[in-house]
Amino acid sequence: MGKNFRDSMQWLHTWAGLCLGTVLFAVFWMGTLSVFDREIDRWMMPATRLAPAKLNSVDALAGQVQPLTGGASLWFVLFPSDREPVARLGYLAGGKMRYRQADPSTSILLPDAGTWGGTGFIYPFHVNLHIRTWSLGLWLVGLAGMAMLALCVSGVVIHRKIFADFFTFRSDRKGRRLVLDLHNLTGVLGLPFHFFITLSGLVIFFTVYFSAAWEMPYRGDRQAFVQESYGIYARPRLNRPGPPMTSLDAMVGQASREWGGGSPQLLRVFHPGDANAYVEVRRSFVDDRVTMPVDALYFDAGTGAVLSRHTAQPVMNAHRFITGFHFIQFDNWLLRWLYFALGLTGCVLIATGFLFWLESRRKRHAQLGLRGVRLVEGLTIGSVSGIVAATFTFFVVNRLLPPAASAGGLERADLEVWAFYLVWLGSFVHAWSRPRAAWREQCIAIALLGVAAVVLNGVTSGDSLWRTLLEKRLWPIAGMDVALLLGALLAGVAAIAQFPKPGQVRALPPR
Repeated sequence: MGKNFRDSMQWLHTWAGLCLGTVLFAVFWMGTLSVFDREIDRWMMPATRLAPAKLNSVDALAGQVQPLTGGASLWFVLFPSDREPVARLGYLAGGKMRYRQADPSTSILLPDAGTWGGTGFIYPFHVNLHIRTWSLGLWLVGLAGMAMLALCVSGVVIHRKIFADFFTFRSDRKGRRLVLDLHNLTGVLGLPFHFFITLSGLVIFFTVYFSAAWEMPYRGDRQAFVQESYGIYARPRLNRPGPPMTSLDAMVGQASREWGGGSPQLLRVFHPGDANAYVEVRRSFVDDRVTMPVDALYFDAGTGAVLSRHTAQPVMNAHRFITGFHFIQFDNWLLRWLYFALGLTGCVLIATGFLFWLESRRKRHAQLGLRGVRLVEGLTIGSVSGIVAATFTFFVVNRLLPPAASAGGLERADLEVWAFYLVWLGSFVHAWSRPRAAWREQCIAIALLGVAAVVLNGVTSGDSLWRTLLEKRLWPIAGMDVALLLGALLAGVAAIAQFPKPGQVRALPPR
């Protein structure tokens, strides 16, 4: 392989990582947490810490929903699962979606959670950074995904002995060599996963990133494409009263029989109360299959007659398999933990890439009086320790705020999100203003926040780590507490390692 080609790959690897490393770390970090987004929900929403149970009656739940929905043009139910033992309700009112939760065994509505939780904040952040204007966030994540694919390929090219280096981790070395060894180790260990998880993320949104794939065969008719691919059925409101809604439980039962015992995931009621009201029932993807099905039945709300059936075709099944591989909603805890661990290796890979760039240029930039290292160091600190501190702050504020908290016209859930963003942005300012101490101080903050979150959870909910482990056996809550404490421990060790040893004089970076 020619030297010029390898040099060009070196250039691509360096600048793709440097320019998009911040977005990549944020996407990988939030994606790793999203593996356990529903467990995070249960930790952040104490009222949802119920024993797993099937939804007793959709009709009974509908009776609870109707007083809330009023003249809503749409309402839906997300069915409970072992990981999420509550029924989620949503209804469109005043042009805005509103959400509640209910105990599936009694159909009694739970208090307003007052938080976006893992499924409402962490997972969407992974997808689009919560930047929805012109789909800018989705495009930015897609650009970062393309950069990650380029980094995976170029990394293999430029490291001629990459697989040999995998077995050469020199923990006794310091500085640049240690960072490079850790970068190589995590890169090779997670290479197949990092490549395919990134590729699958791009394939999931092919209608956005590769729109020609559907525009050409369907001649730009998006409605026809959606109808054939996802089986979306729709009919307009007639604006005249219709008959009372027939049994929703009967519709669910018929759908389950047609799916060979498959359970539903979603039930939606369109135009409730109208003569053209209809009901959609979609099949659950929370089972032992990787493929996320798009099977659906549509019923007339007044008569219960089937209006439309849909089962995915082979090409769509291939896409849904890739989607299922990425989202890991199937029931396999071993694979879920493996995804989580490999996601963390991706975070370490990106962080050590930043660090290697800094350590390999620090001395030369100091001699030439350049400020590039200081700029990138602040960017690195905010991107890595900053977003971790912001996430831990998100959890702490969740446990600190009273149920009906509000301030400045912001509701409780919005206050949690503002706390996250303010701390994250503040971490960049802190890193650039205190480059000599920012790593250590932010690691100390992470350690304190992790411990505080666990203590506050025990105080505010009564579910201390001791009780969740030994008495209640609430494994998701205990697991969250343990993860926070382990994160705090690692941050504390990292902070201690950065204190100068006795007799050691720390070199100061240039001003």
